[in-house]
Amino acid sequence: MKKSKTGDYYDITAHLVEQYGPIGSESWKAVEDRAWEEYNADILKNARKAAGLTQSELADRIGADKAYISKIEHGRTVPTVSSFYRIVAAMGMQVVLTRIPETVQR
Repeated sequence: MKKSKTGDYYDITAHLVEQYGPIGSESWKAVEDRAWEEYNADILKNARKAAGLTQSELADRIGADKAYISKIEHGRTVPTVSSFYRIVAAMGMQVVLTRIPETVQR
């Protein structure tokens, strides 16, 4: 990583490009997809905790086992869309889709 002219920060984008290739390349897209999977896993884990549920309780509510919930929360398994909606509903929540500004869209 390279320091800026002021020496106050690192250019993380340059580091990532060096490590994973140009933005938009197949290797970059694979890393980006993995990052989204981990981000979504954290969202589900935080939502479960906010709902006051243990992994076992959530698993019972959707007819799965605790290991399945753990795998999702650790990013080792990506739930199907139907499983995702069952998990969300079992936590007493709903998915809401909202429009985002074009500058944020990928």
